Amino acid sequence: MNKPDFDWKPLALVPVLMGVALPLVGSPSTWLTLTVAGLAAGMIIFIIASGLTLVFGLMDVLNFGHGVFITLGAFMATTVLGAMSDWTGSQELWRNMLAVLPAMLVAMLVAGALGLAFERFIVRPVYGQHLKQILITVGGAIIGEELIKVIWGPQQVPLPLPEAMRGALLVGDAAIEKYRLIAVVVGALIFAALAWTLSRTKIGLLIRAGVQDREMVESLGYRIHRLFVGVFVVGSALAGLGGVMWGLYLQNVTPQIGGQVNVLIFIVIIIGGLGSTRGALIGALLVGLLANYAGYVVPKAALFSNIALMAAILLWRPQGVYPVANR
Repeated sequence: MNKPDFDWKPLALVPVLMGVALPLVGSPSTWLTLTVAGLAAGMIIFIIASGLTLVFGLMDVLNFGHGVFITLGAFMATTVLGAMSDWTGSQELWRNMLAVLPAMLVAMLVAGALGLAFERFIVRPVYGQHLKQILITVGGAIIGEELIKVIWGPQQVPLPLPEAMRGALLVGDAAIEKYRLIAVVVGALIFAALAWTLSRTKIGLLIRAGVQDREMVESLGYRIHRLFVGVFVVGSALAGLGGVMWGLYLQNVTPQIGGQVNVLIFIVIIIGGLGSTRGALIGALLVGLLANYAGYVVPKAALFSNIALMAAILLWRPQGVYPVANR
């Protein structure tokens, strides 16, 4: 049986959007600045959304408490980086990275640990019951946000960029912020790691097989439930990492930061096709780029541009750009 041809049309949406935006923006240098900023925002949104799309795509769990892990990751970064001011204040990039990397690791570990508890005590009793999942995870998100306020306070907390990551590089007349280039690289690495794990490793094969026929895989002696719990923990950890990246992007953190970005996350995974990592990447890049272009060309339309994008995509492909089979 021949392998079906790869569907390249959704991939073309990103360069098509860039091409349409160029004459509307007018200035090539401004267009380049907006494009890099949009790609950076899109990659950060993808890192956050990839965790949720894994949980839904592989476990069929609607987790509306995902924002708690984002917020927790961001606040953990304020604590870790605040304790390493000698490193973040250095003009040497390698010293800044030695501060940011531990902040990311700590945020992922803490968010992953919370995800483990969240799955055990909140999500596990309502597997297969979507309405109850929505209600109970929203409740968990509210409780989590209030606990974060108890620990870090309800006020906005600054999360400044390390010294060497500030500023911009000049490409002709265009100014490209350094941190945005770093965000694009980190997002690309996360996508490559996820794609390789799911398609090229035994764990990825077992997870995908478990989604298709759980009983058969368990009859071969594999404990699919443990793998799925691991998926939930990884998804939570990725949300924590995304929280660090988003907090540094905004350079401040509030207890509502996770809830505010939740809307964008769900738009992204709906555009991408519920459960599709590749689709989430396309959706995140489209959302990031369109928000920047619309904010510059038609500022009043920026607020609803992503809703319009989602509606247009769903009119073209009602199941999203890369729908997961059998869902």
